[in-house]
Amino acid sequence: MVFSGQSSPATGDVSGQPGPSPDPDDAPPSAVVTPPGGIDPPGGIDTPALSDLAPTPDWRRPVLVDSDLLVLVTDGYGTVELDFRALPCHPGTLLRIRPGQAVRCGGERPFDALLLRWRADTLAGTPAANDVTPEHCHLRGDEGAAVRDGIHRLAADRQRYRDEPAAADLLRHQLAVLLLRLALVPTGQETPPRGEGATFQRLCQEVERGYRHTRRVEDYAAQLGCSVRTLTRACLAVTGRSAKQVIDERVALEAARLLAATDEPIAQIGRRLGFPEPTNFGRFFTREMGRSPGAFRAARDQRAPAPDGRAVNPDSGAGFDDRRAATGNGRPPGAGDRARGGRAPEGPQPASDMARRGSAGAQRPPGSGPRPAGIVRPRQPTERTGEPDRA
Repeated sequence: MVFSGQSSPATGDVSGQPGPSPDPDDAPPSAVVTPPGGIDPPGGIDTPALSDLAPTPDWRRPVLVDSDLLVLVTDGYGTVELDFRALPCHPGTLLRIRPGQAVRCGGERPFDALLLRWRADTLAGTPAANDVTPEHCHLRGDEGAAVRDGIHRLAADRQRYRDEPAAADLLRHQLAVLLLRLALVPTGQETPPRGEGATFQRLCQEVERGYRHTRRVEDYAAQLGCSVRTLTRACLAVTGRSAKQVIDERVALEAARLLAATDEPIAQIGRRLGFPEPTNFGRFFTREMGRSPGAFRAARDQRAPAPDGRAVNPDSGAGFDDRRAATGNGRPPGAGDRARGGRAPEGPQPASDMARRGSAGAQRPPGSGPRPAGIVRPRQPTERTGEPDRA
């Protein structure tokens, strides 16, 4: 992961819990952060320092995260690149990071943060197992204060009761309540029709399980027992994109993560994502991202610009209800612009992730523990069929 800045006072043993690999090609890449020690009891929750998450002090390259994280900025200002989008950070900013996401910190000034990290099985069986927490928001008002207090209380209780038999259940309940509170705060955004929203969620879960093996909308429609038209209508209502675009963008995002954060050969990445022929993978990636896999990897050391190309202003930006991630990961500027005749941006700019909330159920999106497909920036809703891409 890539953050800038020093750690908060709360520290603990660190590690991640990689998700299961469907086949040998899905083995965790070497760039995944897996510090020694593991997330120890109680509750499978720890409080690492920001510095524990970086492989090197300079954070030159994005890093793939392999566990669930909540990051509360407590002091200082800067930016965090989450799946190649630069997000402003200042005291009160909250980041929800899921397994598989690519993260890097930017900004000249360091910031301090309090982190909570937990294992994939920590919330199993609780209502918060499929949380839809936004990946970036600014905590304000009474709701924000309650969330901040909950994070500080959980971190303090972990240190205070770590040797108590009942500590594991206490901490798990505290974390579940914290995530449920975040999910209940009004977003101020239009909610898609319930039926279409539910269909989209189900599609996201299926895509997370199968995007390495098929990109055909027909295959997912058959698995869900509905028509291609139904899936496309649901995706257009939630994301402004067709079902085929949602699926392809999830694949392109995974490719971008692996290209930027690992040294895995490009051809092997293509095979991992269902492209036996490197040329087909190259054409697919270039179409989605506006540049070839090789050019994208060559630019991975370039940092994304600050939001809107300006310095981060702690008094500007959306409030607590700014939840783009509640409906999906933002599609980075320029991704897919080639299809619209636009110019590709400088530096790595991967496709968006399936709506983080989308994979809630499997919501550790397979990329990030069943990770949801996410799309936010609207693209011309030209429907593409599920026909396989041809060279």
